[in-house]
Amino acid sequence: MSIIVLPRQSDNCILMKRFLLLPLLLTSVATWAQTAISGKVVDDKGKPVIGASVYLDNTLDGGTSDSTGNFKFNTTETGNQTIVATEVGHENAGLPIIVKGEVKDLVLKMKSTARQLDDFVITAGSYEASNGSKTVLTSLDIVTTAGSQADVVKAIQTLPGTQQQGAQTGLFVRGGDASEAAVIVDGMVAQNAFLTTAPGVAARSRFGPFQFKGIAFSSGGYSARYGQALSSVLELNSNDMPDKSTINLGVNMAGIYASGSKLLKKTSFEASAYYNNLQPFYGIAKTNVDFYDVPKGAGGSAKFNWAPNKKGIFKALVNYSQFRSGTRVPEPSDATKTLDFGVKSQNIYGIVSYKQSLKDKWQIFTAGSYSYNQDDVNWSGTGALSKDDRAQFRGELKNYTTSRLSITAGTEIQHFNYERTFGIWNTSFTETQIAGYAEADWSAIHWLAIKPGVRYEHSVLLNQDVVMPRLAMGIKSGLYGQFSVAGGMFYQTADQQYLIAGYKPQMQQAVHYIANYQYMHNDRTLRIEGYYKSYDQLVREYTTKIFDANQFRVLNPYTNPVDNSGDGYATGAELFFRDKKSIKNADYWISYSFIDTRRFYKNYLAEAQPDFIANHNLNIVTKYFIEKLQTQINLTYSYATGRPYYNPVNASFMADRTPDFHNLSLNINYLRSIGKWFTVIYAGIDNVTNQKNVFGYRYDTAGNRYEIRPAIYRSVFVGINFSLTAFDKDEL
Repeated sequence: MSIIVLPRQSDNCILMKRFLLLPLLLTSVATWAQTAISGKVVDDKGKPVIGASVYLDNTLDGGTSDSTGNFKFNTTETGNQTIVATEVGHENAGLPIIVKGEVKDLVLKMKSTARQLDDFVITAGSYEASNGSKTVLTSLDIVTTAGSQADVVKAIQTLPGTQQQGAQTGLFVRGGDASEAAVIVDGMVAQNAFLTTAPGVAARSRFGPFQFKGIAFSSGGYSARYGQALSSVLELNSNDMPDKSTINLGVNMAGIYASGSKLLKKTSFEASAYYNNLQPFYGIAKTNVDFYDVPKGAGGSAKFNWAPNKKGIFKALVNYSQFRSGTRVPEPSDATKTLDFGVKSQNIYGIVSYKQSLKDKWQIFTAGSYSYNQDDVNWSGTGALSKDDRAQFRGELKNYTTSRLSITAGTEIQHFNYERTFGIWNTSFTETQIAGYAEADWSAIHWLAIKPGVRYEHSVLLNQDVVMPRLAMGIKSGLYGQFSVAGGMFYQTADQQYLIAGYKPQMQQAVHYIANYQYMHNDRTLRIEGYYKSYDQLVREYTTKIFDANQFRVLNPYTNPVDNSGDGYATGAELFFRDKKSIKNADYWISYSFIDTRRFYKNYLAEAQPDFIANHNLNIVTKYFIEKLQTQINLTYSYATGRPYYNPVNASFMADRTPDFHNLSLNINYLRSIGKWFTVIYAGIDNVTNQKNVFGYRYDTAGNRYEIRPAIYRSVFVGINFSLTAFDKDEL
């Protein structure tokens, strides 16, 4: 749920480590007899190359060149070896050496290329965070953002283009509803990216930030590698080998957890387990939701990594979770009465992937996954069962044709089933989607990058083929600034509520047009972006005469047919500014979004602004680390103008507005080392001022109005993490 921090896998253990090391330098510890190798990396003009990866070929031993180009690392290898240096913007360099005793004073010369293709990221519509590169948000940013509760999606909602949510589940981006945003894990679609809860109760995502080495959020104009998302893609890439073997424990107001990892020479094993029970939390907090069975759950995960060589990685991950809760929700026909909504949920997913670079010219990537979810629901005595599963495969080949051009081509197959049972009624559908795509990254000249792509998809269920051209371009405007544009066509099948009811409308379409300017220098980022998105072929219940906001309303293709006559648009402007330089030990960012959007789709009575959209959204995020106290203080303020809601008395459809949204969150993290052990004590308050935020209103058939509120107005959360792994003195 959105009001708690649910530990996931080894997130908290890694969080402890990173909190403690925030102002410190990590160093490696030798565990057996090793040989030192050192030298310098320079370019063809004799200038030092900073940040070059230097390693022994076909081994895991290596290091990185510092600000003077110098490098040093240890190895257990002996005899004839080849040392290699790689760096974006330079051609690879290699040198044969003999390892017999200390090897020093090596000089690796790298030839400069005319451009830096991988560093020249086309930024229109895209926010990326990956270790070792220029980032907008990192994993640590996400977990230390007050109010995010260590949830990736909650933290992403502080970026421009997103909408604050307190009573609906999902990621809402640039006028799109939750179904239009896809969550991708290691190239595979996460079919059930969020927990299952009662109607009107927002659920958190299943993922924690420290599970991932890279997080890329696209608010539009995304890569041809992905489809079936009209608005956006949140792409998560899991960690490779862990830094070290470790064991960790934690306890908080929601439950307990344990995790650990074992690092071997070329393999690693990771495991985690947790149990959550909100009874203690709700014992001291007043909620807006009546829980007759407080949320509780348990789960675990296991992961195996294998690095057969320096440029290859195999990953296998399996995760299982179960969850239950019981909630009383207003009855749609009479708001003075309630219905019991009890749910027991089980979810399992597994992902296997392998990535390998071949002779610096080719890269192969292949992945497969399977997920299964089952929700047993009790609607005041009437049983309902929801089951779905998805099997996927992706194969991809990338060719670095020249230093200025790379070409990616791939295919993916997805097969999924949905089944719903309510009382004596049973409905289901099965779909197979086949896709192929090709995309190029071309740096025509050092100040211009072009990224054309095309994607083809075939739907077996709909017997439909679609082709989606896409294009992105970037133009450097000096050393630190660039202009970018992006656009293309995007298709998506109708929401599952229509497919499972027996409808087979054609795919819905969106066309994106995006332009932005971004400046990054000296730990400051400024980003200004504008966009226009047109919707066409949206599903519309064209015989509808009465609007029903109930997402569980009965749909019957014989009495309520649909077609693809719906349409709409979304246009807006966005600002993002981040500064980590001006104030010592401080970091803050400001994001603002304006959106103008209207739609005529589903059972809307007329074209209108959807009820999940606020025209203006503002987020101010601040963080300050007090070195003497080893304490970090984080504050987040969020504001949004009122949202539309349906008032049956008002002749104008969706013309009324809720009050403005305000939320101030505070988070404090205290770091303490005890000998070779360490702890992190954390406490957070969401909605410090106890603002009575309302996310909408509903009317029953008698005309009674009731508020749609968050599950809780203000919450307090406290926890402590323990690391049972000793740190070397050089790390403290």
